[in-house]
Amino acid sequence: MMGQHAHSEVVGMLPEGNWITRAPSLRRKITLLSKVQDEAGHGLYIYCGTETLGVDRADLIDQLLAGTAKYSSIFNYPTLTWADMGAIGWLVDGAAIVNQTVLAKTSYGPYARAMIRICKEENFHKRQGYEIMATLAAGTPAQKAMAQDALDRWWWPSIMMFGPSDTDSPNTGELLRWKVKRHSNDVLRQRFINLTVPQAEAIGLTIPDPVLRYDEASKNWISGPIDWDEFFQVIKGNGPCNRERLEARRKAHEEGRWVREAAVAHAQKHQVRGAA
Repeated sequence: MMGQHAHSEVVGMLPEGNWITRAPSLRRKITLLSKVQDEAGHGLYIYCGTETLGVDRADLIDQLLAGTAKYSSIFNYPTLTWADMGAIGWLVDGAAIVNQTVLAKTSYGPYARAMIRICKEENFHKRQGYEIMATLAAGTPAQKAMAQDALDRWWWPSIMMFGPSDTDSPNTGELLRWKVKRHSNDVLRQRFINLTVPQAEAIGLTIPDPVLRYDEASKNWISGPIDWDEFFQVIKGNGPCNRERLEARRKAHEEGRWVREAAVAHAQKHQVRGAA
């Protein structure tokens, strides 16, 4: 679980990193660059947490590059317009916050402690994304249409991020028993939907769910059916960008090999000096 989370943070840099050079202003470029840098740090925190379980992070990265380890399905979707930077910050990081604030109280200490700092930074990411969407929604008709299009494309993948429904999730019961997870997938998904629908209404955007309705008795927004076939196809490696994302990570890993080798050589040199 921690390995998948760490991989997701690192792979999650790719969809947004693609837009750093195309940001519409210097301010937007700086904030997006900072956000991508934060995600790298989040991956590092969690990889360090896995090492407390006796796992070498290099082995985890090798598994990712070999395609035998998973990362969040959400990062296998393309970023087509600048509005996608807003949708990712608002929806994807918003969903992550709902998940991770609960993980900050998980039963495994190193994981929980990593989540405390990560959640603080993710809150800034969500605000950044929501501000982009609000600005576009209040702009020209073309800008508002761009924001709505991004919401239309990212809404369903975002609510799939919480994982399969409780009746179809094979690991939820065990994770709850060990208090690794504190709430089920459906409970967290409902919490996210309840938070996000009013936010969309506040900036004049429409959730792309024709049967979405408010249930007065439960005080919940009730979502329409989720296309779980799409979710499982993406998980199996058949999403729009699965191959592209892994190829980008392999390329970056190979191009950074000389840095890793230089760092190891430098550390070994100082160890020899210290021993002498």
